[in-house]
Amino acid sequence: MTEQLIQPKDAIQRIILIILGMIFLAIIIVVGWYLHEISDPYINEVLSRQGDVSRGQAIFEINCAGCHGIEADGIVGPSLHRVQKHKSKVSLIQQVISGKTPPMPKFQPSSQEMADLLSYLEKL
Repeated sequence: MTEQLIQPKDAIQRIILIILGMIFLAIIIVVGWYLHEISDPYINEVLSRQGDVSRGQAIFEINCAGCHGIEADGIVGPSLHRVQKHKSKVSLIQQVISGKTPPMPKFQPSSQEMADLLSYLEKL
């Protein structure tokens, strides 16, 4: 029996293939998650509506200002100024309705109220 030695070139090629495979798998997972999220009927309904900034501000003041501050500068919760720069509309909707980020409570506004709230958040 003869043992075959793995040449450095072969090892590098295998490592590159493994890394590319992992990147491809990660992309498939992210795309699948995103497609699942945008297929949610509530999210689709929210995104299909035109939001009203002044109604969104009123919703914010009633439901969110206690933690995020009346000017959305942050108190217990973080500042929401420029939040749309690092969170998509889908992510913001999920954040509001999920309650997965304690101490933020689960909040289920109507689809129009959520569209209004998103419009307000976009103006911050």
